[in-house]
Amino acid sequence: MVEVQGFVQPGFESVKEAFAANFATDFEVGASVAVMHRGKMVVDIWGGHTDIERTTPWDENTLINVWSTTKTQMFLCVLILADEGKLSLDDPVAKHWPEFAANGKEDVLVRHLMSHTSGLSGWEETIVKTDLYDHEKCSSLLAAQAPWWEPGTKSGYHAMTQGYLLGELVKRVTGMSLGNFFRSRVAEPLGADFHIGVPAHVEERIASVIPATQGLPPNVDADSLFARTMLNPKMDARFSWTPEWRRCESPAANGQGNARSVALTQSIISHGGSINGQTFLSKETVEKIFDVQAEGRDQVLMSPIKLGIGYGLKSRHSPISPNERACFWGGWGGSLCVNDLEAELTFAYVMNRMGDGTVGDNRAGGPLMATFMSLAKL
Repeated sequence: MVEVQGFVQPGFESVKEAFAANFATDFEVGASVAVMHRGKMVVDIWGGHTDIERTTPWDENTLINVWSTTKTQMFLCVLILADEGKLSLDDPVAKHWPEFAANGKEDVLVRHLMSHTSGLSGWEETIVKTDLYDHEKCSSLLAAQAPWWEPGTKSGYHAMTQGYLLGELVKRVTGMSLGNFFRSRVAEPLGADFHIGVPAHVEERIASVIPATQGLPPNVDADSLFARTMLNPKMDARFSWTPEWRRCESPAANGQGNARSVALTQSIISHGGSINGQTFLSKETVEKIFDVQAEGRDQVLMSPIKLGIGYGLKSRHSPISPNERACFWGGWGGSLCVNDLEAELTFAYVMNRMGDGTVGDNRAGGPLMATFMSLAKL
């Protein structure tokens, strides 16, 4: 059994036990779990190794590419700008980014970009993985193309494009890249070790993800929204091992952090906009997350989901909490963040060995369930 390191507040011992159980099957390699509750970090644990050979221990400061869990940090940035009146969720995107109005997108709203309903889930023009380093190219191509469906009518997971869409919006409004905005307005004030575009001195602490063994579903229709979204470019998780990927800003997918930093920053949401004596958002702006933007079968993921402003919302398909006012998002391979506003709780799980899920798998479920069971006993 892997020795679990870190801190667990009395009453939350079962979270540590559930986390340790993930290593019993030998599938889990290295991971961390953290829980913020009512302003305190009540769980901050880690264990395992940074490599599949299990030679280098995962330590307190190990970072990992959390894939789409990065989106939760991106949503924070846009919500801060909305809270400050720098933009409105109901603004046409073209108000801030005039070129975006091309090809019938003059009525696409900021909320559509946030909720995967803009019709821009992929690129029309063929691109390669290294193009993802080029924010200007990726955002300009999206500004020029027509939506693939009527914006606002349904969701289609914007797996990679959401980062360039919201990244360019933040850049147009603030003059700063989204990664720099996040660093200066969220990460540094909280002392959070999470990076969208890592500085060179941080790179030595980043573990390499271990790709899943199962690839994409067989016999994918090349004309489907899934294929057009997920296969252009066709991602290989080993791509994330490169310094170029780690140092660029692809804000929907290349955040590097640990469970502690995800839980700390996202506790802004679960705590109504304020944490550690600092206010980042008003309670009114936080509540806007729960304005349902799409509900039903996602046209890319091909599974049912309920989407608010940015985050996924609790539903019978995503029973992430016993409480109703809970939101979440997960990352390719298994990372997960859950914000529960009623419990004033944020749960975060990150790992290096990727499972087969596009936006998560079940490994986070044990520690998450143990967290809520612990709360019920307090």
